[in-house]
Amino acid sequence: MRSEKFQNEVDLKYQLYNSIFLTLPLDGIHGTGILIPILKNECSKGLKEGKSPIEILNLFFEKQTSFRTEKEQLDFMFRVIHYIERQVVLLDAVEDAEFDKLNDIDGAGSLKALKSKIKRKDKWDEVKSDLEKFAVRIVLTAHPTQFYPSTVLAIINDLIKAIQKNDLIQIKLLLTQLGKTPFFKKERPTPYDEAKSLSWYLENIFYRSASELYSELLSSKELKDTKVGPMISFGFWPGGDRDGNPFVTSETTLKVAERLRTILFTNYYKDLRLLRRRLSFKGVYELIVDLEERVLDKVNNDSEQGISIEEINDGLSKIEHILVNEHDGFFLDLLRKFQNKVKLFGSHFASIDIRQDSRIIKKAFDVLCESPVLAGKNFEKASIDDLLAVKESISSFVTTDEVSRDTIRVFSAMKEIQEQNGEPACNRFIISNCQTAVDVARVFAMSKLCAWNEDLPIDIVPLFETIEDLAKADETMKELFENEIYYGHLNKRGKKQTIMLGFSDGTKDGGYFSANWSIYKAKENITRLAREKGIVVVFFDGRGGPPARGGGNTHKFYSSLGNNIENQEIQVTIQGQTISSKFGTKASAKYYQELLITAGLGNRLFEDQSKQFNPEDKEIMELLSQYSMEEYHRFKSSDKFVPYLEKMSALKYYGKAKIGSRPSKRKASAQLNFEDLRAIPFVGAWSQMKQNVPGFFGVGTSIKRLKDEGRMEGCKKLYQNSLFFRTLVENSMQSISKSFFSLTQYMQKDEEFGDFWNWIHDEYLLSVDMLLEVSGQKELMELSLELKDSIQLREEIVLPLICIQQFALMKIREMELNGNIDQNKYIILQNLVIRSLYGNINASRNSA
Repeated sequence: MRSEKFQNEVDLKYQLYNSIFLTLPLDGIHGTGILIPILKNECSKGLKEGKSPIEILNLFFEKQTSFRTEKEQLDFMFRVIHYIERQVVLLDAVEDAEFDKLNDIDGAGSLKALKSKIKRKDKWDEVKSDLEKFAVRIVLTAHPTQFYPSTVLAIINDLIKAIQKNDLIQIKLLLTQLGKTPFFKKERPTPYDEAKSLSWYLENIFYRSASELYSELLSSKELKDTKVGPMISFGFWPGGDRDGNPFVTSETTLKVAERLRTILFTNYYKDLRLLRRRLSFKGVYELIVDLEERVLDKVNNDSEQGISIEEINDGLSKIEHILVNEHDGFFLDLLRKFQNKVKLFGSHFASIDIRQDSRIIKKAFDVLCESPVLAGKNFEKASIDDLLAVKESISSFVTTDEVSRDTIRVFSAMKEIQEQNGEPACNRFIISNCQTAVDVARVFAMSKLCAWNEDLPIDIVPLFETIEDLAKADETMKELFENEIYYGHLNKRGKKQTIMLGFSDGTKDGGYFSANWSIYKAKENITRLAREKGIVVVFFDGRGGPPARGGGNTHKFYSSLGNNIENQEIQVTIQGQTISSKFGTKASAKYYQELLITAGLGNRLFEDQSKQFNPEDKEIMELLSQYSMEEYHRFKSSDKFVPYLEKMSALKYYGKAKIGSRPSKRKASAQLNFEDLRAIPFVGAWSQMKQNVPGFFGVGTSIKRLKDEGRMEGCKKLYQNSLFFRTLVENSMQSISKSFFSLTQYMQKDEEFGDFWNWIHDEYLLSVDMLLEVSGQKELMELSLELKDSIQLREEIVLPLICIQQFALMKIREMELNGNIDQNKYIILQNLVIRSLYGNINASRNSA
């Protein structure tokens, strides 16, 4: 039963517009829509009766259709996928159109609510101080967890507007366009293609939503004349993230930086044209026209000697002065809104982060060590003192390895981007798989060797991911903080150190509870150390879309952190369905940016002792982490673990689907190796099977062990006392709600994997029971009914699609076990699996 609000605002409207979709005479899917409700019913009924997807689809074709040949049946399945993909888009558009009605825009977490609390608590002076330093940084990544091309995104945005107006004629036209627009390309996208796709959000969403939010904050009369920094900024990984992606080159990075600058100045030009229409006053009009022409020249000619951001600001300041002193401040609000955009986006729009794996960096550094400049210096066992003291400059080197060549050249590319777009355009080097202080010192040395002789205008950001690396992260940073040269570098960078923490690989390594608790403890330990050393640490969270990868109710995590964890800035990655679901429209983007800002500011302004773990709560949390990790490691160590993913899931098809430029494995080995497996296909494979293992495995066992020890009341108190733990529980419930073991219950009978499937299923059932008991809820997600309704409706829509995927996987496995492979049919079945990936993941947007 759906909640009344969701049923009225989303469900009924979706059914109405879907009925229009059913009638469209679209090539390839005409008539398919009529059969989909019948197929859905057969899937639902068949799975309840314990039938396998093969049995269900065979029965469907026999009873409900005239499709008798195998070709007719397979063609129909492709049409079903094609149709359901578009049903998911329609639901996305309906939910986005009704966003304001489904969400309490002015409620808890809004700027309005925060301002009211500030006024009640008389905290305006503290706010003024904080706003000089506090910032939220949203970093867009190119990770392929959502597959809408820019053409489809544009249709969604137009569809949202038509639905809000209830314009049935326009809706019908857009649904027809949607039916004819392809969702995927035959060629794999290049890193630059990904950058173009994601820059759409910067150009069409963030440019407006961020500046409106910033202007709204500054409009408060209590903040008049307050110095406020650029509180919202954006990072950009496409074209800069090299970790595991050999296709990203320095040429790509430079090209992406140029694109970001061009689309930004194009937006500036459009705004100046609008300003010119209003600021037609004496002494002002001429200045606006001059700015407009010079910005247009920058767009068209891309001259390095063109107008700078400083010159734009000077021109705007002159106009502001004249408006105030000679024209009664007329249209001053319009001018200041544009000034705010220039303040937020500068000349770069978003900062390109460079990221590379520490092992690749070491290999490239070894190439440099072979140059005559460093001859005789033994860096094989160099200490951080030796590396940080490097003063040489290397202009040439010899290597046939293209990845090493690029790793060396990227420093000069960073320097070139800074010269053209300003330092913020590209001033961070993130070290994936960072294990020791030497990894950081090595990048410091390479920066000196390859680009800068004097002070380094970059921040070196270690990324700690595994449970082991998180546990010793504070010791690693202590070694760096106590080094005179590195401390001097931080001193020149404002005594600020950014540290990235990876939720995705942490979960993959140690399980859900353990990863989140390990990151929490690492943050506490590093904060304590940094404060002792007089350094401000900034935590950059690498969060994915689903709860298992650090997603879910992200702002609640930040709200739950006490002052034992540094919170001067919030920095977080967003990717895939997170971008489209939370930041796909101006309204939702503004809302979710507000939530992050108020979560961070609220923590700083209102110290809440209840956010600190008392000794008993901390002990319970520690045991939950330990017990869940033990069970997860036992599970992960099974000799069935990797083969199960390889043979029974869609894992290997992530690499075959042309959905992203980055390979699905870190190494191009034929054998599947767990360590080389990326978090996205790992989590995605479980999601495709509707067995969301990374979001719950070990959770039930850990709580049950504590219950058996007589400590269930302690677990319940932890849930009541800690927003952090409640958020973990809610997000795990979300993962479980998207699990559906009836789909794969046929695996119980599999000779090789039957016991393994039962192990997963037992942990799932146990986790449901334990989470309900510890939370006191009668059913999963009863505190988030609209979200639960959305998940339920989406799972209903994709039910035929996931049955088709399992049908194809079963047929492929039959062929492989029998050793009798019909190559033509084998390829068709593989394509069926690959095509079904898209719609299934797009439907999971509410896991973001």
